[in-house]
Amino acid sequence: MSVQARLSPGKSLGIFSLVMINVIAVDNLRSLTAGAEYGFALVFFYLLAAALFFIPTLLVTAELATGWPNTGGAYVWIREAFGPRWGFLSIWLQWIYNVVWYPTIFAFIAGVLASLIQPHLTNNKFYMLSVILTAFWGVTLINCQGIRISQWISTIGALLGTIAPMLFIACLGGVWLYLGKPSQIHFTMHDFFPNLSSMNNLAFLTNILFGLMGIEMSAVHAGDVREPSRDYPRALIYSSLIIMLTLIFACLAIAIVVPVQQLNLVSGLIDAYGIFFSAYHMSWFAPIIAILIIVGSLSGAAAWIIGPARGLLVACEDNDLPKFFRKRNLRNMPIGILLVQGAIVTALSTIFLIMPSVNSSYWVLSNLTAQLALLFYIFMFAAAIRLRYKYARIKRAFQIPGGLIGIWLVGGVGIATCIGAIILGFLPPTQVVVGNLLGYEAIFVFGIIACCLPPLLFYKGSNETITEQVCQAK
Repeated sequence: MSVQARLSPGKSLGIFSLVMINVIAVDNLRSLTAGAEYGFALVFFYLLAAALFFIPTLLVTAELATGWPNTGGAYVWIREAFGPRWGFLSIWLQWIYNVVWYPTIFAFIAGVLASLIQPHLTNNKFYMLSVILTAFWGVTLINCQGIRISQWISTIGALLGTIAPMLFIACLGGVWLYLGKPSQIHFTMHDFFPNLSSMNNLAFLTNILFGLMGIEMSAVHAGDVREPSRDYPRALIYSSLIIMLTLIFACLAIAIVVPVQQLNLVSGLIDAYGIFFSAYHMSWFAPIIAILIIVGSLSGAAAWIIGPARGLLVACEDNDLPKFFRKRNLRNMPIGILLVQGAIVTALSTIFLIMPSVNSSYWVLSNLTAQLALLFYIFMFAAAIRLRYKYARIKRAFQIPGGLIGIWLVGGVGIATCIGAIILGFLPPTQVVVGNLLGYEAIFVFGIIACCLPPLLFYKGSNETITEQVCQAK
């Protein structure tokens, strides 16, 4: 019996399960405030991001996940397209951009916690740093002990702490407009189109794209889908509609009540909730929603801290990285990788003391995360094009229509969008004070180089892919 068969004795995933996996993987509260910075124009940017990035990602994911359903995941696609070295670089990018992301999610948690004790602490650098490091190392310690949260608890935590707050604030915004209360934005065609007099106004687009990333994560479950040719593409369509609608309406709800000049990237969501609760005489509910958001965020962060680390551990063992990276503790946890990522997160978190404000620190880390993630997606889009040539005879239950022209159009648009967004990421947004421009851009240049070099320097794997081995065996 194969390993895959032992792990997945029956194909049990239906459309609903896939939709829930996709929605939980992509929908997030942290990116809402960045979208709200655009006002009503956020709808234009989300539709643009959907056309140029999200839909190409959906199409590529559907084709590759149904073409390689039993080995699953973007790591495998890139490895089969370009070889193990670049496959390893891709999984390294997936891991490292999550490492850069950890300080921002824990900063978000710190901001929500501050709303429960002293709201002014949101702008206190030392408070933010202490909560980030305490929470991060606490969750890391739990993972080192081998304590695993079961799938259903993680799902419930994500639903209660992420999906429910998004839907709730969207409903509060709808009621606000229905009651005729004053809005901070205007719903006109003039306001629908963004002000492009300054290219810096496009800087937040990278974060909007980052808020739409992750749909390819469900590909690892493609082999467990009952009827992948029918259910997987449908699940992608349904989940993409839910994701787009929840993100757009939740962002609009924040923009409606919080003036753009007062919008804080860390506490914007909880500030909007405070305005709504005050107007609706529901202040008693504020601590409840804050606790739900904290629990949901901690649950998601705990899963992400151990998940990519385990994935990287497998790649490290396959590709002969330094022994420390492959070190496990007595509970079989990847202690070496957890300690390395802990050291990196600690170093990155000190940016909260260096940058002019908490807001600017949060933005820099969020933007660096998005740029590293966009590099990963360039590999994924390129892999889709390469695999159409390299393994043209591999049966794909879903295939992007239009033949080679279709795959080049979809993959080319995705690659061009990622490159453009990376370039825009070097422009500081006008709404965020970042200090010296040269130093700001140097952070990203150094950060990208430092994050990409290790896998290229340490790699010592073979040059043969799994698909090549299978073809040779046949």
